[in-house]
Amino acid sequence: MSEPLGPVLILGARSDIGRAMAHAYGAAGRPLMLAARNAATLEGDARDLRLRHNVPVSVHEFDVLATGEHSAFANALGMLPETVVCVAGLMTPQWQAERDFAAADLMMRTNYVGPASILGEFANRMEARGRGTIIGISSVAGERGRASNYIYGSAKAGFTAFLSGLRNRLSRKGIRVITVKPGFVYTRMTEGMKLPGVLTAQPAEVAAAILRAERRGCEIVFTRPIWRFICTAIVLLPEPVFKRTRL
Repeated sequence: MSEPLGPVLILGARSDIGRAMAHAYGAAGRPLMLAARNAATLEGDARDLRLRHNVPVSVHEFDVLATGEHSAFANALGMLPETVVCVAGLMTPQWQAERDFAAADLMMRTNYVGPASILGEFANRMEARGRGTIIGISSVAGERGRASNYIYGSAKAGFTAFLSGLRNRLSRKGIRVITVKPGFVYTRMTEGMKLPGVLTAQPAEVAAAILRAERRGCEIVFTRPIWRFICTAIVLLPEPVFKRTRL
């Protein structure tokens, strides 16, 4: 499959994975559209990407929580990207989210409601055009509710289901929908957590896996294949056994 040459819109471009993806796509010759809150702070990244990869780079103000503005945001771009990637996310400690619903609500809206809103906008536009790729960064945490992060996991489970349904709806319309479940990643969001090295990827590793998936036509992406087996095992555990685990 030849790689499309159209622009890539990265929603959440200030995140570690978003930055890594910008470099991966830029190195592949793709024009870049970087979107995040306080977009002016992305100008340094944009200059570096232009110099390093010799590709056009634009920056755009975007708030994943401002769902009422998402249609206007898509219209204001002036062109419809070939690929849209949503990297927006938030992980609040479980103990805080289960005692403070405002924190839980923010996490659920950031990880599910906002991403579903903006990707739905682009899905409709791509459907009318007849081509495009939508990529959502979900999580292995959404495979089953675990005591240690079930509120974050519930939002990611919803997002995974949304992407699955979107893929089913658009599969015969020329639109590809890719669900990414990176597993543990060394980022600012996981800073301070004790992560198992064999299961933990670098942002550049995640970006390379996503670019490879788009080229090869993959629809479900685990950064490291071992996560597919781990998730399958967790899902298949009988409920009485699962309740005795410390996950």
